[in-house]
Amino acid sequence: MLFGLDGVEIGLIIVFLTLFAAILSGFPVAFAIGGAGVISFAIIAALDSAGLLVHQAIDSGSQAYRDLVASGVKEDTISTFRYPDLPRFAEHLFPQGWETAMDRNLAFIVNRVNERVIAGASIETLLAVLMFVMMGIVLERSKIADDLLKTMARVFGPLPGGLAVSIVVVGAFLAASTGIVGATVVTMGLLALPTMLRNNYSPELATGVIAASGTLGQIIPPSIVIVLLGTLAGDLYSTAQEARAQSLGCTDALTYLGKPAVVSVGTLFQAALLPGILLAVLYAAYAFGYAMLNPHKAPPVMSEGAVGEPVTRGEAFTWYLGVPLLLIVAMIGFGQVNMVGSQSTVVSSFSDSGQNASLRTNVGEQCKAAMIDLHGQSAWDAAVAQQAEIDAAGGVDAGHKLDAEEMAVALQAKIDNAAPIGTGIAIIAVFFGIVLAWGRATSPMSDPVPLYIGALGIVLGLIVDILFIGPTTSAGMTVVLMAVPWAIMLYGCAFAAKRMATNDLIRVVFPPLVLIVAVLGSILGGITNPTPAAALGAAGAIMLAAYRKLGEQEQSPKIILWSTLAVVVMILVGVNFDLRVTTEGAGFENWAAFVVAQIAYLYALFGLLFACWVLFKAGVLTPAVRETAKVTSMVFTILVASQLLNLVVISFGGEHYIQQFLQSFDNEHKVFLVVMLVLFVLGFVLDFLEIIYIVVPIVGPVIYGGSFDPKWVTIMIAVNLQTSFLTPPFGFALFYLRGVAPAAVTTGHIYRGVIPFVLIQVAGLALLWFAPGIVTIIPDLIPN
Repeated sequence: MLFGLDGVEIGLIIVFLTLFAAILSGFPVAFAIGGAGVISFAIIAALDSAGLLVHQAIDSGSQAYRDLVASGVKEDTISTFRYPDLPRFAEHLFPQGWETAMDRNLAFIVNRVNERVIAGASIETLLAVLMFVMMGIVLERSKIADDLLKTMARVFGPLPGGLAVSIVVVGAFLAASTGIVGATVVTMGLLALPTMLRNNYSPELATGVIAASGTLGQIIPPSIVIVLLGTLAGDLYSTAQEARAQSLGCTDALTYLGKPAVVSVGTLFQAALLPGILLAVLYAAYAFGYAMLNPHKAPPVMSEGAVGEPVTRGEAFTWYLGVPLLLIVAMIGFGQVNMVGSQSTVVSSFSDSGQNASLRTNVGEQCKAAMIDLHGQSAWDAAVAQQAEIDAAGGVDAGHKLDAEEMAVALQAKIDNAAPIGTGIAIIAVFFGIVLAWGRATSPMSDPVPLYIGALGIVLGLIVDILFIGPTTSAGMTVVLMAVPWAIMLYGCAFAAKRMATNDLIRVVFPPLVLIVAVLGSILGGITNPTPAAALGAAGAIMLAAYRKLGEQEQSPKIILWSTLAVVVMILVGVNFDLRVTTEGAGFENWAAFVVAQIAYLYALFGLLFACWVLFKAGVLTPAVRETAKVTSMVFTILVASQLLNLVVISFGGEHYIQQFLQSFDNEHKVFLVVMLVLFVLGFVLDFLEIIYIVVPIVGPVIYGGSFDPKWVTIMIAVNLQTSFLTPPFGFALFYLRGVAPAAVTTGHIYRGVIPFVLIQVAGLALLWFAPGIVTIIPDLIPN
């Protein structure tokens, strides 16, 4: 053995050193990874052919090995790490020659590129990367960060450390709207860093908070990191749990787990929301605490002007918080007593099938023991009792087709149980009620009568819904009956909107906030998956940027506003009407709705094209598209190159060697802790993309093959990878900030400034480790 090391160990060292040298060479990372794979394979093949690399494999034909298997030890758990005294024999790293290994690698890389880049199941999800990048770049170039920073500085500036807190707030906001670390750090470094330094802020605090806040886009949805991790996690978790179930004698993962082994990107977005907010709160708390202990290094900064009309604390609490909270609580409360709810009369033509037992009980003894160990004896006993009741009742009812009489009974039951107020109308009432309340809050000195008229329209609409609209009322008749109340409501809301426009905070925050709610709400609410939501976000970002650009040019943005309204109309019509006009029995109402939806669609498309033309003339669209193409090309090229490097590691047994090492720890908590430490250390020298595509596929079968919740595992990895942007010497956020920082700010200032935030990241990881409910609570509450 060379240097006393096993040949596989030397091969792994060669791969790592070659990759490290390739990254430092100055070549683009996407090409450096692929080149590292080719060069490392050539070096390993040459050394193996020369007989310098020898692998000490366990002799499976020895008596000691046979005795070990006979004692009940499974063959796939036997390794040199668990049983170092077993007899071994020496063999080449490539037992069949390097030519065969290379031939297999070429075949595998073609298959993997086809599966994961060209035509695989994950390609639709990966398309979300392109559109989220487009959304972020367009919003960044629309100067949204400029307005946010100036406004938040006026809001938080008078507080101790207020400028630093405002940076965290803006960083979290940009994370949810752009998700691009480089753009966020550079923008805030250019705009906020000189201001903080002029106001005697410590260079360490200023640079640290800017760099750390800029990385929030890696964890707060929509996050490109989570999209990329999610596409890997789904495959890794499913495959690992299938292998786990079969190793325990169960037929499949569904039998063993009692639920499908599935994890989606949408679910991961739900899981990432609270951890992202938690990190932002920890950053802000540190900035505020630092200012309290060192007031001369983070002094209060008096604002240069108010963000709107002066409002007393009582008025602000009542109208900004009290009334909106009361409306939301009232709607939830009425929903609990069935005053607000669904009015659908859709009846299935088949009866419901009977309920299966919570766990499958017709399994072998080995699987039964494994399931009891996983779920507990009480859960198994409950499933056995449920199955006994089902068998006694004649088995599970598979359901049957209802006849006309049964359909009528089911329909009448739906009508009788329908809530007096429909959920959609209740949501509209709450939303516009909040608009009226905020209109009152922003200008308490103005005449409140128009707002009261709008509130009267809301109340009138609810009364009309209770008295005249029922489950059997058609959508067209509902629109006719609600036309007058909604007209009155919109009259008041128009006045409220004009008053809200005078408040800088609302004027700056509201448009991008609506876009964020539309994108994230559709994903977190389970309405759609990330790809259509990303398309909505990209189109919305283009229209929002065009709206702002027209305002700068003092041109009318009415086309953009009407196009936005057309999108809303199109969605509402599509939700409430059956637009399948080619089906038999489509009446006048459906045809009218189809025509309205078609007109709204065409006008929305015209508005989007007009927005693109505005941005093209302003010189914004062309560089945004070019930058989007550059970023997404880099991501997909790294994906392909990393597959090549992975296959090199697999070809000489490196992946199997690492997995055996991790599996040698009997405690899966220790295994995951080792993986997290390795990822943290690699973050000092590798970018998150390299770690995702090179390291995670190797360790994934082990960490996703245990009993941990896959959502928790993935979010822990994502938070850990976020530190790779902050850890010297190769933290990308540090490079971005160094490039735009004034000469007075040294590299030492930046490195010292990020150290507390790296420790906060570690503290956040520890908190998620001991309180995994922070990750899982939202996915558990929101149905998928």
